[in-house]
Amino acid sequence: MRHREAVAALPPRRYLGQRYWAKPLPGFGDPRARLLLVGLAPAAHGGNRTGRMFTGDRSGDWLFDALHHAGFANQSTSERPGDGLALIDAYVTAAVRCAPPDNKPSVAEIARCEPYLLTELRLMTEVRVVVGLGRIGWQAYLRGRQALGAPRQRPAPRFGHGAITRFDDGVTLIATYHPSQQNTFTGKLTRPMLRGIFETARRLLDDEPAGTEREG
Repeated sequence: MRHREAVAALPPRRYLGQRYWAKPLPGFGDPRARLLLVGLAPAAHGGNRTGRMFTGDRSGDWLFDALHHAGFANQSTSERPGDGLALIDAYVTAAVRCAPPDNKPSVAEIARCEPYLLTELRLMTEVRVVVGLGRIGWQAYLRGRQALGAPRQRPAPRFGHGAITRFDDGVTLIATYHPSQQNTFTGKLTRPMLRGIFETARRLLDDEPAGTEREG
């Protein structure tokens, strides 16, 4: 809490004069989505500033480019609430709801925020594909499944970009490197790599057996 408010009180020059959200962030998107994205936490000058996850920062630029490319968003940019962005059959959330120092949440902070993720997992009964954005988001989803009564997966899933885990309840978990500047600037994650993750998610959803489409 202190960090999210401190960065709002002393913003960098490029954001001087802007009013920061500086509060916990909710998830957003289609509540009946079949695709769920679980990220790390709001960025100090992205979601913490704009009030919407992955909005107003370079990570969001990469993420929504990939979502739009695969047909999960109506546009490739996410600059601010009210910018016209709509997610299509997709929902974005995170393991942590407040911007942590250095983008590294503590174990205690992850635990404090877990009930919010669990509530979303309970309510989102249509989910068929989950993308873990980075190891922390990926682990948060696995812990959430177990907290809600799902059996522990054997053998234990291993994180790696593009790794796929299929569960007996019909849900598929896909791992990806987080679209952080640390990963994108160094080339650890490229745009084709991230687009490929959501192309895989699209194929999985398009290949669902007849009769599993949502009504309405």
